[in-house]
Amino acid sequence: MKPRPLSARSRPVLKVRSWKRSALRSRHVWAEKCKMAAASEKDSATSQKIQRPPSIALLAEEGVCVLLMGSGQKLTFTGKCIVTCLYGSVQVLGLTINSNETPYELFSPNTHSPLTITALKQKKAAKTCKEIRMEVRALLRGYLSLDCRRMVMKNFKSSCSVLLMERLDDPTTSYITTHSEYANIFSAKLNEKYSSILDDSVLHSVGIENRNPSSEIVMSEKTLSAAQKLVDACLEEHDGCPVILICGPQNVGKSTFNRYLINQLLNHISNVGYLECDLGQSEFTPPGCISLLNITKPVLGPPYTHQRDAQKMVYFGEPSCEQEIERFLESVKYVITCYKREQPLIVNTMGWVKGFGLLLLIDLIHLLSPRYVVQMVAEGDERMEPLTPEYIKNTAGFMTKAWSGAKYKSKGMDSSDEEGDSSNDVHAKASLGHELLLAESSFSGAGGTETVRCHGWILRDLAMLGYIGRLQQYDVEQIIPLHSLVPYEVPFNAVALRIIHSEVAPSHIMYSANASWVGLCHILDDVSSQDSGPVILTQTPICDCLGFGVIRGINMMKKVYHILTPLSPEALRSVNCLLIGNISIPHSVFKHQPGIAGEVPYVTSEYDFSIYGSGKIKINKHLKRPEHL
Repeated sequence: MKPRPLSARSRPVLKVRSWKRSALRSRHVWAEKCKMAAASEKDSATSQKIQRPPSIALLAEEGVCVLLMGSGQKLTFTGKCIVTCLYGSVQVLGLTINSNETPYELFSPNTHSPLTITALKQKKAAKTCKEIRMEVRALLRGYLSLDCRRMVMKNFKSSCSVLLMERLDDPTTSYITTHSEYANIFSAKLNEKYSSILDDSVLHSVGIENRNPSSEIVMSEKTLSAAQKLVDACLEEHDGCPVILICGPQNVGKSTFNRYLINQLLNHISNVGYLECDLGQSEFTPPGCISLLNITKPVLGPPYTHQRDAQKMVYFGEPSCEQEIERFLESVKYVITCYKREQPLIVNTMGWVKGFGLLLLIDLIHLLSPRYVVQMVAEGDERMEPLTPEYIKNTAGFMTKAWSGAKYKSKGMDSSDEEGDSSNDVHAKASLGHELLLAESSFSGAGGTETVRCHGWILRDLAMLGYIGRLQQYDVEQIIPLHSLVPYEVPFNAVALRIIHSEVAPSHIMYSANASWVGLCHILDDVSSQDSGPVILTQTPICDCLGFGVIRGINMMKKVYHILTPLSPEALRSVNCLLIGNISIPHSVFKHQPGIAGEVPYVTSEYDFSIYGSGKIKINKHLKRPEHL
């Protein structure tokens, strides 16, 4: 297969419309046009230098291709694939992929800005060009036929990088795409189609589609500079492993910055701590969680492609803490006790930064005592107050007071508790001050919600489907619907039950529990009961959440819950509490149940919403402190 030749860049053709003008006038016009043409040619050359597409892509076999990229060349794509660097090095979202490393799974759906693979400049090699060519030829021998190898080597230069790209079929994303609403999330939208000199059929065989390089993820110079400073600080370790708190309003790129920073750190160290405080858009867990994770693998996709087990997690049960700020802060305190300062910690916060949201953010800074605060703002947008050390010390939060000269005292945590936990003094004692880094987001639509690629509730549903997808077996060709999976039987008296977000009468609690998303938790109290009836908790505990499940049915005769969960039987032995919150199973799970004849279970259009109590009851639990009145 011969690649299509590169199109030669034609020189501008300049025409003089009239020879009747004076010689001086003609020379002047000619000079101006020459200047404009030179400037245009220079801009074109600069643009091509920055956004040159890869020079060649050859199909090795169906689902496998080899990509040859010169230094600085880019491939922006939609889809998913496995990438192995055979020679040279490339970078993807801050992660440097070198030769002889393990393959990496890349997920670039149309719900987010597309990923870009950029070939890096090669270091000066001690080998001769002949030795390098022999080495590359030997690497290709196991993947390409003789004719294809000759074609690659004909275009190969010592400054090139050689990538092996393979089709990626994994159970999680295969399960997500079985739902009709999300069947095409790994395909480029019609208005985003793009063609270059690459053979599109070769890329399609791998499962990706070429995109315009101008649609890649954009990070401003200030943002990149802030990330580099944080990486340098983590490697120097002058003050131990730093705590880095990322904050800012919605849609300014906090999640993208976190992924980039994690990948940059993993280029140098083996693991990174991550504290999730964003209930609505959690990165590694389903929504409604406060969690601490130890990240050892790069983040090369959106949250629903990399759901992971947490080191310690609390199921808050709401996509927002607006109604229960106090319980939220107590949950953060509970989770952070597990952090041992053995690796850098990245703290992700919510986009709620006005009113009580700002007070809550100040509480988090008081509580966690970060060494660095990265405040992200949209370029040209109305800026929030800079969170300088002086501002934080002199401003009270929702639960914490301003600087008192000794310690921050918060409601519900007395000084005796602080002094008794010496391993966690850094979170209880007064902050010694942080360094504020301002990062401006310059991408189109930054700071607004009108141009977001995907609404928040859709991303929450996708994250839950990504977690449910872990129930699938490793045979991606056979996706089993939830109603066909065998559930666990859990006796009523073996677990305590609590509805977090609403007060429910005991006689109706089983109706609320049926077909619900449930947190599988462990509490210290003994919940075993001689009675065969359900054990109902009267208060919401702050306890360890080990994972999640779906109550797919309740057998009132046998007095058991039928629960589907990807948790291992070893972990399930510790579960003695079921928490049900305001996080519902995605509607697509109910609406598309294959193999069902007649009435679809749990789905009805005849529900009477005029019935008293059928609507959601909101209880405002805000209690204003005197200094906030």
